Amino acid sequence: MHTQSTTLLIIGGGPGGYVAAIRAAQLGIATTLVEAEQLGGTCLNIGCIPSKALIHAADEFAKITACAGDSALGIKVASASIDIARTVQWKDGIVGKLTGGVGALLKKHKVNVIKGWATVVDGKTVDVKTADQTLRISCTHLLLATGSLPVALPFMPFGGKVIHSTAALAPAVLPKQLVVVGAGYIGLELGTAYRKLGVQVSVVEALDRVLPAYDPELTKPVAAALNRLGIELHLGCRVLGLNASESGVRIQAGDAAEIELPADQVLVAVGRRARSAGFGLESLHLDMHGHTVKVDDQCRTSMRDVWAIGDLTGEPMLAHRAMAQGEMVAEIISGRRRYFQPAAMPAVCFTDPEMVVVGKTPDQVPDCIHASFPFAANGRSMTLESAEGFVRVVARRDDHLIVGWQAVGCSVSELSTAFSQSIEMGATLEDVAATIHAHPTLGEAVQEAALRALGHALHV
Repeated sequence: MHTQSTTLLIIGGGPGGYVAAIRAAQLGIATTLVEAEQLGGTCLNIGCIPSKALIHAADEFAKITACAGDSALGIKVASASIDIARTVQWKDGIVGKLTGGVGALLKKHKVNVIKGWATVVDGKTVDVKTADQTLRISCTHLLLATGSLPVALPFMPFGGKVIHSTAALAPAVLPKQLVVVGAGYIGLELGTAYRKLGVQVSVVEALDRVLPAYDPELTKPVAAALNRLGIELHLGCRVLGLNASESGVRIQAGDAAEIELPADQVLVAVGRRARSAGFGLESLHLDMHGHTVKVDDQCRTSMRDVWAIGDLTGEPMLAHRAMAQGEMVAEIISGRRRYFQPAAMPAVCFTDPEMVVVGKTPDQVPDCIHASFPFAANGRSMTLESAEGFVRVVARRDDHLIVGWQAVGCSVSELSTAFSQSIEMGATLEDVAATIHAHPTLGEAVQEAALRALGHALHV
């Protein structure tokens, strides 16, 4: 068996792993990164980036299709069609450029990248099976960044007509009828995209509303948009499985008689779980919480010099959380004093309309001021033909310190940076209200929300 040694060994080349590797190398730490599949992990290859590409293509197609009717803009087209194979090829091209870029950055910083399957022997030793050999790598620090996997339903496992998000992002052909199981952000993002591409979509959710993990006020515009698109919502329903011919999905609401939803494909999007099996993690006997590894505020596990970041450590499973954790771990190993204690961590749903949550909501702050500004009163929203939704600010009543922002509307994902910065920098309502915001922009709704919380909004 061939052997190698390194100071830092990282298992997993997703957002957390590759960022940790780059930062460690910048700090002069000898670093080896092991990845079994493609650099960039789930987010870059089969998650965040390809899903946003597909959503964009679907949005553009829906706009053109709408112009085949009576467009208020005066734009008319005879007809519209889509070559889904070419769409997927375009999406794959974007992914290829980005994964290639990650590889180039790792090479630039002289990170030793090994393509192969890692198996943990102990806290200082990992065996890596590559295409042509097995390597034994010894290390001073071991960083686990193995990500997560889609959750399957035990009575309806993945295979055949039952797919998860990976397959949904690379369709060879579009199904005529798609049933989505789960009305969380993954199910609704992809379900909406498929509907805009002309597919008949039904969504089944066990709870009584869509996006049940989010504030009901925020989700109302999303639910309204789903209805306008013609997506069938079956809320408060249990999925029982495929029918005998596998041509449909059996569902039941409470004690009512079961019904069948016709389906050419079934997208199961009921969540993700940490990838904690299959690479010898159990040999370390780490403190666990179910499938996830327990870590402290420096991402240290219960074993000295073994670290864990990203989805492996549980919710929130966000790429930007993993990146921040990876950078921090690299700096701690180099001798710097760091803790993972963000004041704000944005969460974005790329539904239609988009949704952003940063910091605390009104029900999480006992004595607060909160106010919303509607996009219906925002000029830029009107010019974008999307005046639904609002921006809401949450602040402490005593000193007006801003502790939360929420927004739902067209392109509000781009406001998330301003939201996070204001909280991290300790801004007050007066700070945001007194900041001149460019006109006409969606960002004016941020200033107006702060003004309204102070009792003197100008445009509502």
